[in-house]
Amino acid sequence: MTQTTDPRATLSSSGSTKGLDEPIAELETFEFENLPPQEVTAAGSKTWFVRGQNLIVGFSRVTAGDTLARPETQSGEYFVLLAQDSLTVTVTAGGQREDVAGRAAIIVPPGASSVTARSDMEVIRLFDIQEKDLAEKCSNAASYAEPHPRVAPLEPWPEPKGGYKLRVYRCDDYPRVEGRLGRIFRTRTIMVNFGDPREVPRNPNAMSPHHHDDFEQCSLTVLGDYVHHVRTPWTKRLGDWKEDQHELVHSPSAAIIPPPTVHTSQCISAGRNHLIDVFSPPRVDFSSKPGWVLNADEYPSPDTIGQ
Repeated sequence: MTQTTDPRATLSSSGSTKGLDEPIAELETFEFENLPPQEVTAAGSKTWFVRGQNLIVGFSRVTAGDTLARPETQSGEYFVLLAQDSLTVTVTAGGQREDVAGRAAIIVPPGASSVTARSDMEVIRLFDIQEKDLAEKCSNAASYAEPHPRVAPLEPWPEPKGGYKLRVYRCDDYPRVEGRLGRIFRTRTIMVNFGDPREVPRNPNAMSPHHHDDFEQCSLTVLGDYVHHVRTPWTKRLGDWKEDQHELVHSPSAAIIPPPTVHTSQCISAGRNHLIDVFSPPRVDFSSKPGWVLNADEYPSPDTIGQ
């Protein structure tokens, strides 16, 4: 269902029939600044938490000098995403310290850690659902009081080679390559497609409608305005049929797009637009494409165990 010029046109469906007779979940969108934050620090930093079935998103507006910390009980790795140019954070974890400036994806190991902003800035953190203290804070926690039957459960992939440690991937070190989709990184439980901003609105004659058999897509709007176009397939129950949705969101925002809806996102602002896509667990189809996952040598996929 993708354009032939879109790298996703070469991907194959998983063929999953999981939950085929089950209702299809609703699209959920969250414009953070229109919602009350779940955490506010003494220095005035604000954090909003939303979730999918397997993923927790923490979006923070951090005051210069303030710190976002996780305790020793943090059980798994998490991502820190920096989507703003030039701004700097200091990340500490596992006896390591890294000063990171500009757009980057950072993987933080389990245990105690901290992220300190060197100026007023936005910080995105991505956790898996095993962090129960954060799952309880999510503004849409009630949406997942019962697991969504069409979403595959979280099964962590193999441990990273060389063990857990602080890993920094600066976007400028990974320039765009023709035929490769975006800039993809993964941990054992989360995959991020950290593409580049678009400088002009999307051509309405070059959309890329597609669907996922059994996993959600979290789309983070960090710059500009987007319309999420979503079509829900018909089931055998007439009462489950839904009208097409064309949901306008402003930055910063998150959209949780359920399977197996047909979807595509359209940036519409005249200035810079930037969307980051997140999946949990990591995608097998992306991982099977040679060269697509930029840290695949550090994070083996299940089919490379023992190699």
